Amino acid sequence: MGSETILKLPVVDFNSLNLESKNPKWDEVKSQVHKALEECGCFEALFDKVPLEIRKSLIDVLKELFDLPLQAKLRNVSKKPFHGYVGQYPHVPLYESMGIDDANVLEKVKSLENNLWPEGYPSFSKTIQAFSDELSELDQIVRKMVLESLGVEKYLDEHMNSTNYLLRVMKYSAPQTEDTKLGIASHTDKNIVTILYQNEVVGLEVETKDGKWITYQPSSPHSFVVMIGDSFRAWTNGRLYSAFHRVMMTGNEARYSAGLFSIPKGGYMVKAPEELVDEEHPLMFKPFDHVEFLKYYYTEEAQRQKFALKAYCGV
Repeated sequence: MGSETILKLPVVDFNSLNLESKNPKWDEVKSQVHKALEECGCFEALFDKVPLEIRKSLIDVLKELFDLPLQAKLRNVSKKPFHGYVGQYPHVPLYESMGIDDANVLEKVKSLENNLWPEGYPSFSKTIQAFSDELSELDQIVRKMVLESLGVEKYLDEHMNSTNYLLRVMKYSAPQTEDTKLGIASHTDKNIVTILYQNEVVGLEVETKDGKWITYQPSSPHSFVVMIGDSFRAWTNGRLYSAFHRVMMTGNEARYSAGLFSIPKGGYMVKAPEELVDEEHPLMFKPFDHVEFLKYYYTEEAQRQKFALKAYCGV
């Protein structure tokens, strides 16, 4: 009898690729990206542009950050839903996170550093900014490949300029048991593209279209998970799939992770290009403002919906 196949995320190798110069590999990788995002909504990216010392330093500063007293962490506030400190939720007791807006801009990170550590913690700002800046290139490569694949690259500049970056840093406390405990419930991301990095503690699970769960195990020290958010699904008029995912925890070690989110700017209307709307692909979502959608998403009504974007602006 054959053993059951272990489900894995598609793996796409971005090493030696960059935005500036066309590499012979570009079209091959672009095809892999498009296929993975259509079929799975995500993939494992091999990307060695983020130096190992930055990735190690990132996990170190996250441990320092989440070890701060609660009163200090609560000073990380934001007018945007889910952009500041999140924690102390009874239904997800293992989870806490912080949002760092414009994390690729050193001055913006420094303002958070000064708020949390009045005495200063320069390596925090330097590490967060360097990590976000290096990883933003992968975000831009993926988005450029998607637009090229769909034949709408003429919108590239507008598309890139319509977003900024949020780095969401997360801690999942160890449940101190071999029983599996919920880290964060199943959800889709709401933004354009998410790129996730984690320490060596596994926990991320991704749901396939047919309802099976893939437990993500990085295949390389240079691995990141790239996911499509609902806003990019809407912009591509449903050509891409935004995958449901969750975190499940077990054992005695805390899990630290960081997600770089490209997010539509407030006031920008997310709208599918006319080239992507036709008889075969009728318009799926009315134009919407991402920040207004987020406000709706965190209402009780939206939390009862499996597909909040469809409920909010579906055609």
